[in-house]
Amino acid sequence: MSRADEPSDSNEAGESNGRASAMSKGPAPPLTIDVGAIASDAVAQARPDLVTRPTGRAVRAAIEVRISRIARSPSVSLLDFTRVRILDFSCADEVVAKLLVRYMRRDRPREAFFLFRAVGDIHRHAVEEVLGRHGLAAVCDLGGGYELLGSATEEERTAWRTLEHRGRVSLSELAAEFGEQGVPVIRGLADRRVAWCGRRGDARALSEIARNP
Repeated sequence: MSRADEPSDSNEAGESNGRASAMSKGPAPPLTIDVGAIASDAVAQARPDLVTRPTGRAVRAAIEVRISRIARSPSVSLLDFTRVRILDFSCADEVVAKLLVRYMRRDRPREAFFLFRAVGDIHRHAVEEVLGRHGLAAVCDLGGGYELLGSATEEERTAWRTLEHRGRVSLSELAAEFGEQGVPVIRGLADRRVAWCGRRGDARALSEIARNP
């Protein structure tokens, strides 16, 4: 599914109002999810290797169950790949791309955002490939700090880097720095699940939320 495939504005008003009310409360404390441990449990294997699509699908389903148990929405989940030794394209498609798509859709079950931690050289190529294929972006810790991987315009990358550097900014500050396009760009990043925008006009980097819930 590409960005252009996102469903249109045909959802019930009650769902939108419920999400808006939740957003006004701010994000819940971050949840760290050990992807390697989930892989071992989901497919009953000793080595946490993410290979074959059924494995990726099972891991994604287990992740979604954990997200559904978070008491408050919106939430930020830190998906930790430290113990994942192998990540093939089919599993990256399930655990990264399809997970993002699920929570970008207008009929998403809740407001959920994601940080991908410990995305090393053994994971990066597969992650970037599936993100590009779907027109997605993701905030990934590559070992030297968080970076925006995947598909994004130069405007989006500049706004994201500014937010990542500052941690938190008001939308008026963004407008002052980037002009009239600043606010729409940062809201677009929030729609893509790579930044958070509050109902009061503030924007926060996902990494800042992880550090300071």
